[in-house]
Formats: sequence, C-alpha cells, structure tokens
Amino acid sequence: MAEVGAVPTFRTFSSTMRVDVLVSDWRSELDPELGHEQKETALYGRVWEAYQEGDYGFGLWLWHESDRLQNAFEGSVREVTRVVGPGHYFGFSHRRAVAERVPLDKVYRPRKGDMSTPRTDAYVLPQYQLLCVYLVKAQDGDPRSKALLEISLGEVEERRRADKFFSHFETFRRLLERPAVPQSPATPAAPAAPPAPPPTPIEPAEKKPRARRTKPS
Repeated sequence: MAEVGAVPTFRTFSSTMRVDVLVSDWRSELDPELGHEQKETALYGRVWEAYQEGDYGFGLWLWHESDRLQNAFEGSVREVTRVVGPGHYFGFSHRRAVAERVPLDKVYRPRKGDMSTPRTDAYVLPQYQLLCVYLVKAQDGDPRSKALLEISLGEVEERRRADKFFSHFETFRRLLERPAVPQSPATPAAPAAPPAPPPTPIEPAEKKPRARRTKPS
C-alpha cells in the first residue's frame, strides 16, 4: 500500500492554465545537473507544497502526474512512491476531495471539430479525470453530472483499450462505489460458568476392633 498524506483543507482552486504556467516556471528553475528522476522528485515536491497550502488546482496536476508515473512503471505504485516521496502519493482520498471541488461550470469540453482556445479561467481536464468528477457529483445527486457521465462513457467505450488512463477511472469508480463494510455488533460475552463445588471430604473408615485370639489350653 502506498503511504498517503492527509488531505489539506480547501482554500482555492486555481485554473489549470495558471497551474501549468507556474509548474513550467518551476521546472525551468531546476538544477540542470540533476538526473531525470531527481528533477521529477523536486518538481513534484514543489507542486505538492502548493497543494498543501489549500490550492486544489495543483491537486489536478499531482493526480495526473501520479497516474502518468504509474503507467510508466507498469502499474507499480511502489515505484511511483519512490519517485514522488513518502506520503506524497496522490491517493483516492485526495482524488475524491479534488473531484468534489472542481467547478463544473468552468470545465472546458471541446466539441468535435472545435478549434477554439479555452479561456484562461477554464479548467481543462483529461477525459478520465472528467469522468471521475462526473461520477462523484452524480453520486452526490447532481442529475446533470449523471447525464453527462452516461453520455461520456458511451463516447469513450470505443477507444478505452487504447487509452491507458481509462483504467485509472475504472479504479476510482470501483473504490467510490465500494460498499461500506458493516460493523457487526459486539458479541455478548458468554456467562461465566458457576464455580465448581468444593470436593466432599472423605471421612476415614471406622476401624473395626480386632478379634482377640485365645490360646489353646
């Protein structure tokens, strides 16, 4: 199991364009002498700090980066944790918290053949992340998200085998829909057995008087 840190208290949700610009600046500030994995560790740690300050916009980047690394390491969460650092794995609790806060009205969803550029305050999510957002909000009772989820699932069904990230949505859905384990009531303790009665003392047998022998005359 990956070691997962606590979910920070929500403060704000920066748009993905702002996050991408800052992450790009931080990447350019890295020491060029560092190795490839060292650069990934340093950059991830910098973004993790921004997320810990309560900006869930950086959480979307951490979420996708964790899945990208997991794909690169052929599903090994242990290797991902080695790169991102202990306690920095972006697990299910973080994903759900971020998905609940995504402002759905600002998510950019390009239509087929759409060549427009998203606004700077828009949220551009990979398809599998957007499915997770729909799923969380639909489970919370949002009918619009439920309808969008059904439509989107129909659209991606054709290309699911070619999309490595789709499996991460399926894992998220399985965890979200996992039934809570009912806690069985405490079994009452069996009544204690009554103490055994003390053993009856055995009285010594009464000695019979010995017969007196008579001497022959």
